[in-house]
Amino acid sequence: MRFELTRPFGLPVFKTGAINRSATPPGTGGKRPTLNTENHRAFNVERCAFNLFWFEKAGQQTCSIEHFGMTRRKFVPVVDELPQSLALVRGRGASWSPANRFEKLHVDLTDVDCVDLDPATEEQPRRATQYFRDGTKSIITRNNSPDVGFETSLNPYRGCEHGCIYCYARPTHEYLGFSAGLDFESKIMVKTNAPELLRAELESPRWQSQTLVMSGVTDPYQPIERKLRITRGCLEVLVKFRNPVAIITKNHLVTRDVDLLCELAKHNAVAVNLSVTSLDPNLQQVLEPRTTSPQGRLDAIKQLRAAKIPIGVMVAPIIPGLTDYEVPKILDAAAKAGAQFAGYTIIRLPWAVAPLFEHWLEEHFPDRKEKVLGRIRDMRGNRLNNSQWHSRMTGEGVFAEQIASLFRVGCRRAGIGERPVLSTASFRKSTTQLRLEL
Repeated sequence: MRFELTRPFGLPVFKTGAINRSATPPGTGGKRPTLNTENHRAFNVERCAFNLFWFEKAGQQTCSIEHFGMTRRKFVPVVDELPQSLALVRGRGASWSPANRFEKLHVDLTDVDCVDLDPATEEQPRRATQYFRDGTKSIITRNNSPDVGFETSLNPYRGCEHGCIYCYARPTHEYLGFSAGLDFESKIMVKTNAPELLRAELESPRWQSQTLVMSGVTDPYQPIERKLRITRGCLEVLVKFRNPVAIITKNHLVTRDVDLLCELAKHNAVAVNLSVTSLDPNLQQVLEPRTTSPQGRLDAIKQLRAAKIPIGVMVAPIIPGLTDYEVPKILDAAAKAGAQFAGYTIIRLPWAVAPLFEHWLEEHFPDRKEKVLGRIRDMRGNRLNNSQWHSRMTGEGVFAEQIASLFRVGCRRAGIGERPVLSTASFRKSTTQLRLEL
């Protein structure tokens, strides 16, 4: 496996996608944006509070986006941009790359005005996945969000080849100079030194044992993990320290690490969540093109339960008007496979995810587009996204209440219980253990 070196916020180094002409977003006065979550860190740039976003006013179109640091919430004008793609991209969730909101210049290979191709006679270039070494200096991310259920997490990868079109993490790629569209699923940042960084942070006297989540942003078992085994390396460190971990994934590959998960389970220090959005394989192939099939995920639940590993199902995200009717079926199928607990969230469409999802609906479900978007707006205060704490996860209004009721009844009928509380009682630092053995 060969990696391509990258530079933090440098001049153009990629052939396609959002092209960096500036090291700073427009209107920042020459200051680089630095963020307080790991997935928003720009390589080795210093960190700062994640409460300011910079933007330029252009066009008249409005899009519902998360806008922090303002006392008054309102719609923010964004670039009036139409999707450049003329055809679907096989094996990808997105079919185009919307402009990076921090960049003044945007180039996309799917734009026929920017490539030397005759669209009538020649095929568009195949979008291969590229992997880049991430030079991060720390691996544990902290957050103070009151509605996510955890404070610390680690992400071995930035970007995700699974290509889920609805992924709320897509806009985080824009902080790296990429696009939230095709770039997010085809330009993957790889933290090859994640296990070493994790070991150093857990060894630190400042670390107070608590549950780590893998991953709070991108999937730790995306396809490249089969070769690189970075997530497995991190689990080996967690087993050594007996630090509790909660895993969220859509990939059957999690069963590869049953041996390590069993070791953690002995100390009540692990819980695994398989995310199931739909039981329809045809929908899954276009909604989450490079994830494990629904039946494969149910099989993973079955294998993990057989190994006595605490296992649950995340019915997430629920897309009103498209997948909401499947909630009882998913819960019933997961329970029969062995799921012990469950959770759900409603689809979130921050920043560029909104136009990406709208275009995806136009491509795959034009007859349901208005219904789906209308339901989402009804649950989000007449917009496509609402970033308010708590309600951003479950929505508001009649349809949100119906889905919540559907989920509660489904759990009760399927015999699904409460999420387990993991224990830190067995946590140990390796240096302390070594001294005791000597």
